[in-house]
Amino acid sequence: MMSGPSLAEVRATGQSPQVLARLNDEHWAGRLYMRRISPYATVMFARLGWSPNAVTVAFIVCGVAAGVVAAVPGLAAAVGVALLIQLYLLLDCSDGELARFTGRTSATGVYLDRIGHYLAEAVLLAGLGVRAQGHFTLAGGYVSVGLAAAVCATLIKAETDLVTVARASSGLTGTHDDQALAPRPPGLALARRLASAPRLHRIIQAPELSILILAAAIADAVTGGLAATRVLDVAALAIGAVMTLAHLVAVLSSRRLR
Repeated sequence: MMSGPSLAEVRATGQSPQVLARLNDEHWAGRLYMRRISPYATVMFARLGWSPNAVTVAFIVCGVAAGVVAAVPGLAAAVGVALLIQLYLLLDCSDGELARFTGRTSATGVYLDRIGHYLAEAVLLAGLGVRAQGHFTLAGGYVSVGLAAAVCATLIKAETDLVTVARASSGLTGTHDDQALAPRPPGLALARRLASAPRLHRIIQAPELSILILAAAIADAVTGGLAATRVLDVAALAIGAVMTLAHLVAVLSSRRLR
């Protein structure tokens, strides 16, 4: 029998109150249910001798695989996408828990984690475009829409990450606080709150998008067409384009770069 940490030990170290309280960095699915499941996987990885970065690589593979499967037509493939993204979420929780428990946190791990999120959302949106086209091809209107949505999702993440790069390159020390996130002009601050209220930006995030792909596939199976998937493809681009511009304006008008 493999020896290793107990669930209590993993929860105490890998799920400290500071980790669970991260509203901006913790996905709602993690807070709702995945953090209750992930310690079991973390214990297994610890007993198998996996490194945190190995778990992160597995998480990246799941995210990319979900995007590839999304390009396959049919309801069964859509179910596979949803299941792969749930596994992706599980591994995303476990790699950090394992790193904190073993004391093996590293810049490499953080970097790989960010790469994983970039790839998962971009490839999933690209796969959605191929699915909406109706057959595997690298050309076509819906494929182009999916690729454009993937670019938007990547830009939104880059706009956030580049704040840290810009601060470091300018010699600014420390990190911004929550108050710095709000745009300085009152009108922009109100607009930001109103825009974020419907949470429409979540349509291009991998967990929500995978569920929407499944819902669209069910609707298409009932109607015998691709209308629902194509509407989702176009909606992802529309929301992605709006959010790319809105997020850029929010960053530039806030105190995050000061």
